[in-house]
Amino acid sequence: MVQRLIVLIKIAAAAVIFLLLLGFAVKNSDSVALRYFLGLEWHAPLVLMLLIFFTAGAVLGISASLLMMGRQRREILGLKRELRGLTRPSGAQMIIETM
Repeated sequence: MVQRLIVLIKIAAAAVIFLLLLGFAVKNSDSVALRYFLGLEWHAPLVLMLLIFFTAGAVLGISASLLMMGRQRREILGLKRELRGLTRPSGAQMIIETM
């Protein structure tokens, strides 16, 4: 019963957010100009511009964090290999010491 109520609350919250964003898109449908170098311009609705740049920022942020996570994962694997090399069984240490 409680889980069903939580699901209904999530659906209602998603619907409210969707309606707010839809209202924002309808109110901001005016065309704006994005000016580049060398006199280049691109005219598009404000909502489309915001969506494109928000998406581009999210993609760049996620890719940067994935690159950092990959680098850290490789470092952790290297440290684990190094730790495994340092913790040999005691018999292996005795053989090396007697030589």
